[in-house]
Amino acid sequence: MTYTPAADRYSRMTYHRCGNSGLKLPAVSFGLWHNFGGETPHDTKREMCQTAFDHGITHFDLANNYGPPAGSAEEAFGDILKTDFAGYRDELIISSKAGYHMWDGPYGEWGSRKYLISSCDQSLKRMGLDYVDIFYSHRFDPDTPLEETMGALDHIVRSGRALYVGISSYNSDRTREAAAILKDLGTPCIIHQPSYNMLNRWVERDGLKDTLKDLGVGSIAFTPLAQGLLTKKYFGGIPEGSRATKDASLNKDLITDEMIAALQGLNAIAENRNQTLAQMAIAWVLRDEGITTALIGASKASQIVDCAGAVKNLEFTAEELAEIDKFAADKGLNLWANSSEGV
Repeated sequence: MTYTPAADRYSRMTYHRCGNSGLKLPAVSFGLWHNFGGETPHDTKREMCQTAFDHGITHFDLANNYGPPAGSAEEAFGDILKTDFAGYRDELIISSKAGYHMWDGPYGEWGSRKYLISSCDQSLKRMGLDYVDIFYSHRFDPDTPLEETMGALDHIVRSGRALYVGISSYNSDRTREAAAILKDLGTPCIIHQPSYNMLNRWVERDGLKDTLKDLGVGSIAFTPLAQGLLTKKYFGGIPEGSRATKDASLNKDLITDEMIAALQGLNAIAENRNQTLAQMAIAWVLRDEGITTALIGASKASQIVDCAGAVKNLEFTAEELAEIDKFAADKGLNLWANSSEGV
């Protein structure tokens, strides 16, 4: 059956300007990470992408290594671009990244010019695209000069492979250095992708939120739901098949009786706001316009509908914020193994 997007999709979503750029992003963006690997049926992937677009979510975020296996998320999305989104490319923001391990040998990860440009070419081929809208340095490389990494991003734009560039998980100091290099090159950094949620507020401790505002750089917060913790999924413990049962995702040691009690307290606040816990968690990330867009993942279409509904109430009273802090004060949580946030 041919897919036709909902006619009222753009009235369902709020859009924010990305820093000082001319680009607008939806308040909620859709990330194709663990939910887009080989274990997920392709029809489920199609339904999730269709549902996202029907609710005005125009931004689809990927990376070279998303899956598993690595590369499979981009391949699956490439198929969806052909079957469902053909003719709608100019209504979509598609992003990809490179920085983590992708292939064997000395050139298959981190931030060298060799790796970033080769990886971008591979991503374009997997998705069947001439260009992506945003291409990121996925993580800071301590062994490659930052001038080389940023120079590669500049080349990727000038060669027509991407329209904009960004960085992910760089701390405040590194962000200032990277943004200054890109500004001198004439290809501004328009967006930063850090992890951020009620339980992990490193971007506040590090000063990154203030830095981005000062530089005029937009932001897209990943894990706004703390890998599913900030939903009702774990109220009864760890359900079979959830992220906490998989080594590469949520750290199951975080799901203690104390954590469940805190989540239930947060849920009561959300109910008083006529929101689900997930909706309130997304609204909290977007409060005070410090974050441009919240990047969600999902395993089924109904979760996307729920998250998109967050835009109906993005305002908080001082009393609500104080009450939230009683249950969700920053714990500096490392949600999953091998995190490189804030380096």
